[in-house]
Order: sequence, then C-alpha cells, then structure tokens
Amino acid sequence: MERQIALLRGINLGPHNRVSMPDLRDLLSGAGMGDVRTYVQSGNVVLSSHLSPEALARQCQSLITACFGLDIAVVVRTRDELAEIVALNPLGQVAENPKRYQVSFLSAPLAPATVENLRSLAAPSERLVASGRELYAWHPDGVARSKLWGRLAGRSLGVTATARNWTTVTTLLSMADA
Repeated sequence: MERQIALLRGINLGPHNRVSMPDLRDLLSGAGMGDVRTYVQSGNVVLSSHLSPEALARQCQSLITACFGLDIAVVVRTRDELAEIVALNPLGQVAENPKRYQVSFLSAPLAPATVENLRSLAAPSERLVASGRELYAWHPDGVARSKLWGRLAGRSLGVTATARNWTTVTTLLSMADA
C-alpha cells in the first residue's frame, strides 16, 4: 500500500460542509484504507491505499457523498509527489511567514493563459509560481484583500483546486513519513 494524502476542498469552513474528522477516519478505515490519520479540521488525510491517486480521490468523494450527503471535491497526492512539491519550494527565499505561503493543489495543470491571468491579479508584493499541478503563492499582506487569492480559492480555474498553507503542507509530509 502506498502512502497518499487526500485533500478535501471546502469543508468545515463556517456552518456548511461540516465533516467530523473522527467520523472521516472511521469511514476511510472501514473502506479498507490503512493507517488513516487526519490533520486539523480542514480535510487533510494521510492514509495508505492500493488505489491510484485518481481512483482514491473518486472513492473518497463517493464515500463522503454516501455517508455525509456532501459533494466534496478531493485532490490526492502520493507521499513522493508531496515530497517533490516541498523540495521545489520556489518561493522559499521570499516567503517569510509559512501561514501566508500557500500551495494550491490542482486536479490538472492550468493553461498558460490562465496562469498569466492569475499573475495579472497579483498585488506588487505577491508572488505566484505555477509548476505542473501546483500553484505556489506568497501573500505577504495576507489573503483577506488579495484579488489573486480570491481567484485561487474560487471555482473559476476550470479544474478542481484546494489550497493549504506551507505549515500544513510540510506537516502532511512529516505525517506521511511517520
């Protein structure tokens, strides 16, 4: 079984799409996934599975719909893919606060024109790097008023996307290695 990381999009933010992490762990364990662990309440799951990442994402989404009645998008990366994402760290020289350094995990790479459109939204202090199925974004002034963040967090990219801050990304890698 391969260590994988399932990232659920948009759960436990406010009163909608509420999913209990103990219930989620039980659900996934009961479906045959091994060593299921969650991190914080925002839908970060480290587990072992024989399924491909794409099949695991579909199965997780289907199980969540059946059990919780919610249509939640799921993006999956293998442990090795996550290690490559962390090793690349293209904004590590400028991103001083890991809470304001975000990685958006995409279901597919974006078209170059979409990436350029995103870059045009960045404030002068912000940085954006696209690499394969990830977008690395540095928001030194926070995300609250960021036009770039609004698009990265939205559904208008044409692919499924979910973002995590750098602290979460590196913690998930550590969990996958434990």
